[in-house]
Amino acid sequence: MKKILVVDESPLFRNFLKQKLEDYGFSVALAVNGLDGSVKLRQEIPDLLILDYYLSRHSSVELLQKKMQDPNTANVPVIMVSSKIDRDRVMQIAKFGVRKFFTKPIKVDALLKTVADHLQVTLDFDNTPCIIEAHFNDDILFVELAEGLNKEKVELLRFKLTELMDLYQVQQPKVLIIMSNIDVGVSDSLKLGAFLSNILDVTKARHRFVKILTNSDYVQKYVADRDEFKEIEVTNNLETAMDGLLGRKAGSYMTGGARAAQQEFLQASPPKKAEGESFNLKFEEERARNFDLAPLEGSARIAVVDDDIVIRELIKTAFSDTGIDIREYEDGEQFMNDLEEVDADLVFLDLLMPVMDGFTVLKKLNEIGNKVPVIILSALSKRESVVEALKYGVTSYIVKPLKPDWIRKKATEVLRMNF
Repeated sequence: MKKILVVDESPLFRNFLKQKLEDYGFSVALAVNGLDGSVKLRQEIPDLLILDYYLSRHSSVELLQKKMQDPNTANVPVIMVSSKIDRDRVMQIAKFGVRKFFTKPIKVDALLKTVADHLQVTLDFDNTPCIIEAHFNDDILFVELAEGLNKEKVELLRFKLTELMDLYQVQQPKVLIIMSNIDVGVSDSLKLGAFLSNILDVTKARHRFVKILTNSDYVQKYVADRDEFKEIEVTNNLETAMDGLLGRKAGSYMTGGARAAQQEFLQASPPKKAEGESFNLKFEEERARNFDLAPLEGSARIAVVDDDIVIRELIKTAFSDTGIDIREYEDGEQFMNDLEEVDADLVFLDLLMPVMDGFTVLKKLNEIGNKVPVIILSALSKRESVVEALKYGVTSYIVKPLKPDWIRKKATEVLRMNF
């Protein structure tokens, strides 16, 4: 049995690694600081050392120096983790035989692959495509699930939520679980049960303050048929879900598309504690599974409707390597006049524009029965504004300022379903 020593001052991170590595058959020893790590290193003589850079009692550099001076431990490979580190410090530890360096929040699949490579073992890792994201906003926990259910991510979610609850100091949050583009069935029942149980166990949320937003008939039946979940409301309407969580009509304060309401919806609030996050719900291998947009060259069109030329150029740049036909429009009226000719497969639409705003465009598209997928772009991040837009069947929403990877990710999700 291979032995691994984990030296890290975060109890949550230590316990996660211990549970995960023991599940794979490793023997795991834990150390709570640099001094404890130095003692455990001599006692255990591990096959691998996982070491945080920032330690108390003894620094990681002091620990590594002692390791190199002991012939019994000098050749033990080291994987180092850290919330942040500069180039000079990386160069400082390189001479101590550190094989790999990971920055927190860590992508767990990459860490486990490195462990397996160094110890020359094979790990049975669930590769089911799955996207899970979680964030707090205004004491509401948003958990988003897409594609499928992955055992590794479902397990990781429990630790991630524990970390978020501590960072945001929320005692009893309201929870909105959003399941979009989800492909689950009977074979996923155990993972779906674990997914929901983890959320309920960690948050301690009352069932009446937990809502599931999904179009999946299987999820709705699964929840209704189980005593531990049946009091949770499942709906395919965002406004209904938000009404239930807020105890009032979420859209009742809208008096027009330009009015800014009081509470933000999609952006994460800043945490109440200053500590950084340790866990990343995204996996390294997801890069390899990214939908390739290049083959759509000449067969896909994207319309960008925004009065800001910088935004239009940013979106063009995000797809510059694909050859996808990008059509630009300075306002909604230009786009509607060209609607039949452009025949877009996807529309990026700003909400606030001169001549004809985004809300009017959405209304007109709805009136003529045009079902082109729409991704909203706006500096408006207010809950009621989002709800108003989503009434018209908006596919997704990105809050300005934009980032190219967000643009590409959202477009990829939409185009993957249509091609």
